[in-house]
Amino acid sequence: MSPKTISGKKRITLIEAISIAVGTMIGASIFTIFGVGAEIAKQDLPETFLLSAFFAFAVAYSYTKLGGKIVSNAGPIAFILKGFGDTVVTGSLSVLMWLSYVVSISLFAKGFSGYFLPLFGFSSTALSLGITEAVVIAFFTVLNFFGSKAVGKAEFYIVLIKLLILGVFIVFGFLTIKPDLIAPSFNTSHVSGLIHASVIFFLSYMGFGLITNISENMENPQKNVPKAIIVSIAIVSIVYISVALVAVGNLPLKTLIASQDNALAVAAKPFLGKFGFLLISIGALFSISSALNATLYGGANTAYSFAKEGELPEFFERKEWFGTTEGLYITAALGLLFALLFNIGGIAAITSSVFTVIYIFVLSSHLKIIKDIGGNKWLVGINLIIISIVFLLLLYYQWLDQRSVFYGTIITFAVSFAIEYIYRKIRNREFKKIEFHRKKLKPES
Repeated sequence: MSPKTISGKKRITLIEAISIAVGTMIGASIFTIFGVGAEIAKQDLPETFLLSAFFAFAVAYSYTKLGGKIVSNAGPIAFILKGFGDTVVTGSLSVLMWLSYVVSISLFAKGFSGYFLPLFGFSSTALSLGITEAVVIAFFTVLNFFGSKAVGKAEFYIVLIKLLILGVFIVFGFLTIKPDLIAPSFNTSHVSGLIHASVIFFLSYMGFGLITNISENMENPQKNVPKAIIVSIAIVSIVYISVALVAVGNLPLKTLIASQDNALAVAAKPFLGKFGFLLISIGALFSISSALNATLYGGANTAYSFAKEGELPEFFERKEWFGTTEGLYITAALGLLFALLFNIGGIAAITSSVFTVIYIFVLSSHLKIIKDIGGNKWLVGINLIIISIVFLLLLYYQWLDQRSVFYGTIITFAVSFAIEYIYRKIRNREFKKIEFHRKKLKPES
């Protein structure tokens, strides 16, 4: 049998894994919360993406070490389970990981509405936004229920179209940049805004973690998981910084901020005209649809199953809800609830907080088992301090600017713990033990 197949199933190559991560990351925020970042960071938005990339690499260091030794589609929960054991905290984090996908779905629904309504000439009222969010989530829920191989195959091409559209935006935009619009400012107010935006835009790079959620199905995961993580973050950081330079350098900040829901489409107008607005809007709809679809089909599906059962099916490449559909309905309903309750900036802040807590436990787990996993203990410790500060800053900014979002974050954490505590008492379940990978996978003969 070919090295690229195991038991008749094709393995995910390094390029495919990078494509999945890049597609998810770029769909996560560049189209959805770009205007929010411009409002906070102003002309320092390119520097914001650079600082966020630094945070991402701080986490990625541990992911590359752990992902190369612990090959499991449970991803970060497998890492935490190995470091902390099967406790109510580990179980709570598995529920929290599922909820992070739920909140991400609401973010994508918000982003889709923000581009869809202006493109077709509808006004963005609370009612029209709510209806659009409900329809788009319902559409992908129905699609998921019936299953769609065509959608799965289309993911690669959607990512390709998205990158080509952004490439046009970057190339033509660089030709008309006004240097005075992107000159950084480092006074107290601007530095504060830069840091504030960077901890929110940390969300922009969180898609790299999906690589660990497909590691069991990858070719040579011990080598390719670390490579895919580093390469995908590097590619995305270059795209983000370039897009930020073009957008801020071509459009007055007031206009960019006023167009929060579809900021990139508006930013394309000065150098591409109406065609640019249409091109970016269509690209955004493709992109956000792709990210929503992938998150609902893959990430939330896997996370729900692991949170409920404590283990994953032996093979879960097919996009099903593992013989039951209540997870699909619960995930979709909660995603819509978050979309209706919070604005796009609030949803982004909650999502960043949830992922950052998981990252803190992953880095802590790495420290506990570093002798077996490998890595520089001092570097991991410094990275843990950095990410912990990012989390505290997120909560601080939520408390100052959006008190309801702060409470939403705390309630999300509390609900995760309560669900796990009650479920563990009722079901008396345990998480499946996950061993280190000591040798490379060998192809079947």
